[in-house]
Amino acid sequence: MKIFRPLLGTQCIYTLMTAVWPLIHIGSFMEVTGYKTDVWLVKTVGALLISVSLCMGSHLFIRTDHRPVVVLCVVSALAFIGIDFYYALNDVISDIYIADGILQICFLIGWTYLVLTNSHDLKLPAKHSPK
Repeated sequence: MKIFRPLLGTQCIYTLMTAVWPLIHIGSFMEVTGYKTDVWLVKTVGALLISVSLCMGSHLFIRTDHRPVVVLCVVSALAFIGIDFYYALNDVISDIYIADGILQICFLIGWTYLVLTNSHDLKLPAKHSPK
């Protein structure tokens, strides 16, 4: 489980940064990612991703069953992979999103490795009954 915290922390921080960026400065966000006609939608997605990243980050500080956050991280990565590659390769969004898709694949590989090698450590810690 040595990679759990670094992997989760990295995905959490990356998600939070990409969520907050368009909320703070939509102009620079669009300079990098391309012009958007529906700025309200970009900001809505950003606001929603803040809650996703906060959920991820909370698991860095609590001792609990980590399987739900692993599911959140895997499904988030899969969603971005699908969106990034489909729309970038069909010239709907900027090719910079392919870089994001590649990073999301890295997250997915990390989570897959962690689950395959440490699935028993992700469960809720056993409670010890008083003697």
